[in-house]
Amino acid sequence: MGRVLWAPEVFNCSAPDAGNMEVLAQYGTPAQQRDWLVPLLAGEIRSAFAMTEPAVASSDATNIQTTIRRDGDDYVIDGRKWYTSGAMNESCQLLIVMGKTDPDNPDRHRQQSMILVPRHAPGVQVLRDMAVFGFDDGPGGHPELVFNSVRVPASNILLGEGRGFEIAQGRLGPGRIHHCMRLIGCAQRALELMCKRATSRVAFGRSLAEQGSVREDIAHSFCEIAQARLLTLQAADKMDREGNKSARDLIAAAKIVVPSMAARVIDRAIQIHGAAGVSQDTFLAEAYTYARFIRIGDGPDQVHLSALGKQQLGLHGASA
Repeated sequence: MGRVLWAPEVFNCSAPDAGNMEVLAQYGTPAQQRDWLVPLLAGEIRSAFAMTEPAVASSDATNIQTTIRRDGDDYVIDGRKWYTSGAMNESCQLLIVMGKTDPDNPDRHRQQSMILVPRHAPGVQVLRDMAVFGFDDGPGGHPELVFNSVRVPASNILLGEGRGFEIAQGRLGPGRIHHCMRLIGCAQRALELMCKRATSRVAFGRSLAEQGSVREDIAHSFCEIAQARLLTLQAADKMDREGNKSARDLIAAAKIVVPSMAARVIDRAIQIHGAAGVSQDTFLAEAYTYARFIRIGDGPDQVHLSALGKQQLGLHGASA
């Protein structure tokens, strides 16, 4: 499905819906699952995930400033989010919002909670849709939202106060693997287009396919895709057998490797296509922006590199 950028939408496994379904399946109450998970699985509605904020470095989720304050039988949400993927979709009915219920808790990872907010609840305002390298990524978009005293029932809290960071870690692991899978599909399609272009175009008296540098680009691309695919499959296999937490090292490794690999392969395909590569006549320009964006989305490279390095030092540093 990654070969076609809109295919996950057709098969009801697009981001962020797939991750939100997993959150509701794993952490939702029976009532929350009845109200939101069932229609999501049926494809009757769409959803969005509101975590990133424009005013703080959201790669460190403990920086989040949106507040979730208990008021009697309700929670009141105030704050601003952006790149809230999926919230522009006309079918979007649910926002999963991360904010702070206990900002003074000495444990910075127990300050946050997640709560279910109806997309059209009073006080939810769309400021603007955010573009990604000029693409609006319709129909879902990535809007900047303001939550102005948005009131929802206390029963909308997920798992309980202070569990937001735990939910985020559980949600983002599978989401990262989904993106890696899609990007491998993008890279494979780019490689095939590269080969077709190279055999159909002539420059300086011979086909591009006869140029040594072009053949090297194709060979490097094949090798890099194969390596990334095996790493992603290894991570997915460990997730299936041992659980997401146990597989966090391989998930991080795949998230580091695959988007950069896809960006390199797609960039080579763009170069071989020349002007056509940056035009709307192929999927390459949009696929490249997707690959480059995912080096930031679901956690930037630097965060995963740091976490993976720390984990490996913990495993092997003392004995070394």
